[in-house]
Amino acid sequence: MEHTYHDLRNKRVTELREIAKGIEHEAVQGYTQLNKDHLVLAICTALGVDAHEHHHAVGVDTQAIKAEIRELKGKREAALAAHDHAELKLVRRRIHRLKHKLRRALV
Repeated sequence: MEHTYHDLRNKRVTELREIAKGIEHEAVQGYTQLNKDHLVLAICTALGVDAHEHHHAVGVDTQAIKAEIRELKGKREAALAAHDHAELKLVRRRIHRLKHKLRRALV
């Protein structure tokens, strides 16, 4: 049976120990003493499963948004130097919205 990191994270410790019982690999030695986080990582290592959750932005051009954020950071520095508090507030708010947009787009 093919396991993924997400599947393993959703299993109970007893189920993970049953999976580890059938694996002959040095990473899962002493599986009865491991807690859930360590057990998941050991099983992923033994089975060659990628042990990280990957997040991909859907429907958003992340490179364009990040470029715009970099540009706005330059404007923020200029507003700080000029003591233009109104402009500073607008730029910070725009940066915040763009970062929020990126985080919301992650799946």
